[in-house]
Amino acid sequence: MTVFYSLATLLTFLVVVWLVRPLLRSVPPASVSSQRLNADIYRDQLEALERDLARGGISPADYESTRDELQLRLLDDTDESASATVSPHTEFLTAKRVALMIAVLIPLGGVGFYYALGAPQAIDPVSAQKQDEDKISSMVAGLAAKLKANPDNPKGWAMLARSYKVLGRMQEAEEAYLKAGKVIDTDPDLLADYADLLAVRAGGNLDGKPLELVKQALALNPLHPMSLMLAATGAYRQGNYAAAVNYWEKLLPMMDPESPDMAQLQSDIEDARAKAGMKASSSSPLTSAAPQKPSTEEIAKMVEGLAARLKANPGDLDGWARLGRSYKVMGRVDEAEAAYAKTGKLLETNPDVMADFADLLATRASGNLEGKPLALVNKALVLNPRHPMALMLSGSAALKRGDYAGAVQTWEKLLPVLEPGSRDAQWLASSIADARAKGGLSPLGAVKK
Repeated sequence: MTVFYSLATLLTFLVVVWLVRPLLRSVPPASVSSQRLNADIYRDQLEALERDLARGGISPADYESTRDELQLRLLDDTDESASATVSPHTEFLTAKRVALMIAVLIPLGGVGFYYALGAPQAIDPVSAQKQDEDKISSMVAGLAAKLKANPDNPKGWAMLARSYKVLGRMQEAEEAYLKAGKVIDTDPDLLADYADLLAVRAGGNLDGKPLELVKQALALNPLHPMSLMLAATGAYRQGNYAAAVNYWEKLLPMMDPESPDMAQLQSDIEDARAKAGMKASSSSPLTSAAPQKPSTEEIAKMVEGLAARLKANPGDLDGWARLGRSYKVMGRVDEAEAAYAKTGKLLETNPDVMADFADLLATRASGNLEGKPLALVNKALVLNPRHPMALMLSGSAALKRGDYAGAVQTWEKLLPVLEPGSRDAQWLASSIADARAKGGLSPLGAVKK
């Protein structure tokens, strides 16, 4: 914002100087009077008359008569010039006054027109963010009013619940989910989101109803990413390490092998295996997913089988999402993008699909998240403000554009989601400390969580 105002001021100054400079130039006054000019003219005419007399062109009588006439005319013109004195008069719009008016009115007019017709909030991130929040709040309030007038709308209540969750109004979100009724029971995304909401309200505790909802979501979609992550976290905290390993290993084919999430997932699996007394065999999904290009025969057969099933059943949107993730892991980027394009409404309603597709697009753009990738990430965070991958991508985008405070604020929301003391949590804490240092932020309390 400071750069914009500086450039605008400089350009305005240059325009004013360009317009005012000609008005301030000094103009030399005219130094020839009309009386002197008339005298010179008559003198030339007398000299010409004398030359004509010398050559014999005119008679002495004609010479005398013409000379007297010229002298009389000279006397008359001289008297008129002397009597026609010009009264002193000063104009109001002098060059200096016009220059002063230009110097004052152009900057004031430019500022006025900009604030009347421009968009000052576009260069003020705080104002832009507040405006977005106001729009979201207004939309949510409008949806709530419609549902009060027409309460028999389960999908509307589910949408309102997600919106309240985004705004941090957890109690109202839970009440809206209760009014959504049975529509939640058939949607794994809503079940997982409701479970996450209840766990957040319980201080991160997944025991009880949250895990019941997660298991219900996995019954509908055994490979639902968010449900698998929640189920694994719940099992690990209960000390059921073998079950946690089972859930986490199902996530491996959906992960980018070079992403921090993959490294964290592998670390968590190793830790859970060790605590469960399980031996990491060479045939385990952990070791088969470790190479940078995990295109083994087993994964290739699984992916081709999924692709064949989707050709027979193209309406399986979750299947297309799984196929897109699988192709992405195998490095088949074009096929992955084509698969994601067939996920339909999931790209508008499923934060997992949005974040994963955003990561794919950013990978194709050499890590650049600006544009469509960041738009998808922001939509995912609207649906799930604590979505791990979306938070990671959002913080990375902020860091790349030099918004260190934004990166810190986003990543600090991710820390509670990660397992305390894990490798990924340690890496994220180190990244936050580095961003604070680069942004000149205080190590403690500089950014609100």
